[in-house]
Amino acid sequence: MSALIARGAKRFVSQVKSVNVEISVVLGRSTLPMSQLLRMGRGAVIPLDAKATDEVWILANNHPVARGEIQINDDRISISVTRAADVYDFMAGGVA
Repeated sequence: MSALIARGAKRFVSQVKSVNVEISVVLGRSTLPMSQLLRMGRGAVIPLDAKATDEVWILANNHPVARGEIQINDDRISISVTRAADVYDFMAGGVA
């Protein structure tokens, strides 16, 4: 019986590992009046609440999972993970 459970658990883990997760990165946030947003066109600049040296938020399926730093190598942008995310800071718009 335990061998059957072990095989089922192994298959479950294998299935979980094959699930794709969408990763996105939040560079900063901004609050704008709708009227300003509607006037924006090509080339408009949206100011963010972040500095170039601030950590970014790394999201997995829109849930914060880590913080990171922007890395630029040649013409490629990547994110270096620096620590686990604090979900409550993310929800509050914090930068801690």
